[in-house]
Amino acid sequence: MYCAEVLFVYTMSQVQICACTRIGIWQMYIIELLSEMVYKLRSEIMDKTIENFLRYVKIDTQSSEESTTIPSTMKQHDLARQLVSELEAMGAAEITYDKEHCYVYATIPASAGCEKAPVLGFISHMDTAPDFSGENVKPQIIPDYNSEDVILKGTGDVLKTSDFPELKTLKGRTLITTDGTTLLGADDKAGVAEIMTAAEQLISSDIPHGDIWIGFTPDEEVGRGADLFDLDYFKADFAYTVDGDYEGEVAYENFNAASAVFAVKGVNVHPGEAKDIMVNAALVACEIQSQLPPMETPAHTEGREGFYHLTDMSGDVAAATLSYIIRDHDKVMFETRQKKMQEIADSMNQKYGVGTVTLTIHDSYANMLEIIEKNTYVVDIAKKAISSVGLEPISRPVRGGTDGARLSFMGLPCPNLGTGGYGFHGPFEHISVEGMETAVAVIKEIVRITAEL
Repeated sequence: MYCAEVLFVYTMSQVQICACTRIGIWQMYIIELLSEMVYKLRSEIMDKTIENFLRYVKIDTQSSEESTTIPSTMKQHDLARQLVSELEAMGAAEITYDKEHCYVYATIPASAGCEKAPVLGFISHMDTAPDFSGENVKPQIIPDYNSEDVILKGTGDVLKTSDFPELKTLKGRTLITTDGTTLLGADDKAGVAEIMTAAEQLISSDIPHGDIWIGFTPDEEVGRGADLFDLDYFKADFAYTVDGDYEGEVAYENFNAASAVFAVKGVNVHPGEAKDIMVNAALVACEIQSQLPPMETPAHTEGREGFYHLTDMSGDVAAATLSYIIRDHDKVMFETRQKKMQEIADSMNQKYGVGTVTLTIHDSYANMLEIIEKNTYVVDIAKKAISSVGLEPISRPVRGGTDGARLSFMGLPCPNLGTGGYGFHGPFEHISVEGMETAVAVIKEIVRITAEL
C-alpha cells in the first residue's frame, strides 16, 4: 500500500476543514470525494441564493410616495404571489397572503424537541425605492471581481471604488451590479432571497429549530411597511429585519424621522402695479430654505449627525411648496429641528402676513435604540451568530429606518441584519454572491442558537 503526505484545506462560509496525516491512497480517495461533495453542496447553496435573487429583481415592485393606499402600487402583489407559490412548494406552514394589503406570512414549525424554544421571526420588504426606476432590471454578473472600477454597460456610467470603498473588500467574489439604467433591487430583494433560501434549507435539513415566522411587507421604502403588519397573527417573541448592507452587521440604532411640508400662499398681481401688494410665493419659498443651516444636509453629515433634507420643491408667484425630511439620532436634537421649522414658518407669517405659510409635520418613525436597550439579548444572539460564521460583528448607527424600528415600538424587538448589498436606491447598487451566502449562514446560526435557549 502506497502512502503519502496530504494537506487538505477547504473553506466554507469562513469555516476551514483541515486534515494533515500520513494516509493510504484509498483514504486520499475518500478525502477527495468528500471535498467534491462539500464543494457541490456549497455551489448548490450559492446557486439557489443567486437564482432566487435574480428572479425577484426582475419583478418591478417600486413603491410610490404619492399614493395613499397600502400597497402604494399594485405591482408589489406580483412578487407577493410569487413568494406564496414558492413557500407552498417548499412546504412552509400557515401561509397567509393579505390580498388587499400585500403582506405575506408563513411559518416553519419547530423541530422535534424544540417546541419550547423562543419563537423567532425574519422580515424583509418587497418594494424598491421610488428614487430610481426598478423596471426591466438587467443585472451585470462579474465572477472573480478584480476590485477595480466597473463600467455599467447600459449607460456607460462607472461604479467607482473611490465612491464605494467597500468594493476593494469584494475582490475575488462574484459581484452583481446594475447596468446603470435602473436600481438593482438588492434593497430589499436580497433580504427576501436570503430568507427564502434559509427557509428552504431549514425545512429540508435536520438543523434543530423552534417555531419560525416569516414576514414580507410592502411599502417600507415610503415609510408604511409596518402600518398594517399583523402582530396578532405574527406570533414571534422577537425578530430580525434582513435589510442592511454589510453581512456582518447587526444594527439597532436608527434615525428619529419626520416629514415636513411648507405650503406658501402668495399674492399675485400685475408686476407693474405690485409695489407693497405682491407676495411672490416662489421667493418666500427660497427664503425659507435660506433660513436652514447649509451644512446640515445629507451631503455634509455622517454617523449620528442629523440633517434637514429638501426632497422636492415647486411653485410660482401664487403658490409654492417645499417638502423636507428631518432626521436625527438624538431625540432632543430631533425635536429641536422640528421647532426650528416651526420658528421659520412663524417668522414668515409675521413678515408677510398671517396665513402666508402653513407648516405640516408628521412623525415617521423613532430610534429603536430605546426599545433594544431593554432587550439586549436579541443583539447578543445576532452577534454570536455572526461570529460563528467567522466575521467580526459590527453595529453602526443606521442613517435611515427599517420596518424593525416601527415594529420594535409596536412590541416586537426587531434589530436589522445585513444582506451584503451596498449603494442602495440608485444605479450604483451592488452586492456580492458570497455576501448573500454569508447572510444565509447568519440566519441559520441565529435559528440554531435560539433553539438552544
